[in-house]
Amino acid sequence: MPTTARPAAAFFDVDETLITFKSMFDFYDFFLDAVGHSPEEQERLRADARSLLRPGMPRQQGNRLFYRRFAGYAEADVAAHGLAWFEHHMAAGGVFNEDVLAALREHTAAGLTTVLVSGSFSACLDPIATYVGADVTLCTGLEVRDGVYTGEVLRTMIGDAKAASARELIEERGIPAADCHAYGDHTSDLDLLRLVGHPVVVGDNPDLVAEAERGGWRRLAGTLVG
Repeated sequence: MPTTARPAAAFFDVDETLITFKSMFDFYDFFLDAVGHSPEEQERLRADARSLLRPGMPRQQGNRLFYRRFAGYAEADVAAHGLAWFEHHMAAGGVFNEDVLAALREHTAAGLTTVLVSGSFSACLDPIATYVGADVTLCTGLEVRDGVYTGEVLRTMIGDAKAASARELIEERGIPAADCHAYGDHTSDLDLLRLVGHPVVVGDNPDLVAEAERGGWRRLAGTLVG
């Protein structure tokens, strides 16, 4: 029996919007230690990974290069490290932006479909989605063969890909975009924010703040919660 579509959806960027840090790089630091790299090798690999953030590097290209680092690792093992990484952060506190998490829970209580949209991947995002009770996760998809990551990326979820995937979900479910909400902190989230009738800018990115002022969009500061 088909399920009845919920009346609208709320889309949440994850890194530095719903959570307070960049999940990909933070997880990679944890992962390098967990799989037994020496401190010297960890330092070298971390620096190399962060070089992908340098100005002039297209974000989609950097995203693809980053995920090559997981080639040869079993998907299940990486997922287990992802869960341990999330539990480590939850024990330390300061994972979530309090007002964004509160907004997500308000949307859930109101019956909206809650959607995480992120350039990160399932090993990082699945524990987050489970904790917050998100209904859907739209993320970067990595190729897996025989249970092992190949290092290839099947789908990136950066920039306009976020809006395109959100639009596809909206159309599939017959949801009016004007009734939907979206939360983002970076200019790469602009297309997603412009797609919906209720965009919310998180943080103080000057370009997004200016866009919010022009469009009368809602803003959230993003305060920490343990």
